[in-house]
Amino acid sequence: MDESCVLTKGPWTHRFVGANGSRFHVVEAGTGPLVLFLHGFPEFWWAWHDIIPRVADAGFRAVAIDLRGYGASDKPPRGYDGYTMAADVTGLIRALGERSAMIVGAGAGGMIGWAAAAFHPKMVSRLVVLGAAHPLRLRAALFADPRGQVAASAPLLRFQVPRYEHVLTRRDAEAVGELLERWGGHPWVESPDFADYARRCRDAMQIPQAAFCALEAYRWVFRSALRLQGYRFVKLMQRPLITPTLQLHGAQDTATLPRTAQGSGRYVVAPYEWRLIPDAGHFLPQEATELVTGEILRWIKT
Repeated sequence: MDESCVLTKGPWTHRFVGANGSRFHVVEAGTGPLVLFLHGFPEFWWAWHDIIPRVADAGFRAVAIDLRGYGASDKPPRGYDGYTMAADVTGLIRALGERSAMIVGAGAGGMIGWAAAAFHPKMVSRLVVLGAAHPLRLRAALFADPRGQVAASAPLLRFQVPRYEHVLTRRDAEAVGELLERWGGHPWVESPDFADYARRCRDAMQIPQAAFCALEAYRWVFRSALRLQGYRFVKLMQRPLITPTLQLHGAQDTATLPRTAQGSGRYVVAPYEWRLIPDAGHFLPQEATELVTGEILRWIKT
């Protein structure tokens, strides 16, 4: 596979933007206040393909990116720590010519959104998080909930194995499809749309170095746990969040359990809302597109 597999044509524009020392692939539609979309694992910008045109039509500048190491963005060997990936977001906001943006993040992108809002509060005017607990809430659950969140995080623990990226991509990235099926809600997994989405994600993960880079972010989380860098990250994340935050979570999410995510509001002192979405799993933009789009627009128009 090469990067052309993620350059799908549609009612949007593909371009490349330099930020924080790397080149990022961005997909843009509409004009108005900037809304920056961050995908999760094991996805790429296509996670937002149904939502981008709707947000653009509502009067916003909708921009979805391939995160560092994913899709058609640069794949440097380093820079997959929480600090750098949060700085990628704020660097992109500046590179796109804006002083601030509204951030919508799903899964791993939601974790980056939490960090960006904590480290750079003046640059994040609104935050919408889908399927992601606050990093400190997830950290606490990994210590306190062995039969729950620890068991749910078993695939992430396997990511720590050296060269596991070869396991992820062998047999036409079969493991990527298995993760999507494991973490998705039953109605979506059993729908006709699932096979096409899984095919696209499997192709994108087979772009050279993409699998290694995607796993490096998870490896940093565990490597840093007992290091000074990780201690500093925890201290910075303890700052009360002053960004108005909407948190949406699937009731069937088996990657980040609802009970893990639900306590995230304790870290937000700004207006905060939590909504549990029934019959949905980890991939809310695909599983509940209409509802998610409506909630995003409601929150960013407030």
